Amino acid sequence: MEITRSGSQASGIGPADWFTGRVRIDPLFQAPGPATGAGALVTFEPGARTVWHTHPLGQTLIVTAGCGLVQREGGPLEEIRPGDVVWFPPGEKHWHGAGPTTAMSHIAIQERLDGRAVDWLEPVADADYAGGR
Repeated sequence: MEITRSGSQASGIGPADWFTGRVRIDPLFQAPGPATGAGALVTFEPGARTVWHTHPLGQTLIVTAGCGLVQREGGPLEEIRPGDVVWFPPGEKHWHGAGPTTAMSHIAIQERLDGRAVDWLEPVADADYAGGR
């Protein structure tokens, strides 16, 4: 058994190559091999979001606070709130982030395949983020 104490891992700033706007990443766990799972608490300030990306083994989001937005390529813009659980299947191109006026936090859980958990792509255009709102 291993217990990782709250506050024992440093918070990080979301890199500009992966995010638009202010994002904080708080690591939660990195499973030791042969397990490949990892999780983090990600907090997006209003208007902040990921770039488009995919996950080779999919991703689960558990919304913990605020109000956010998610979209898969070709799909509608969806609002997400605390308690919502979002599953992105392997290889599905998507993005997620805060709403334009409200911060949002979620726990992101994904697994690595051949050492890779995510493939980062292009930024989400402002028009796509606005989604007709």
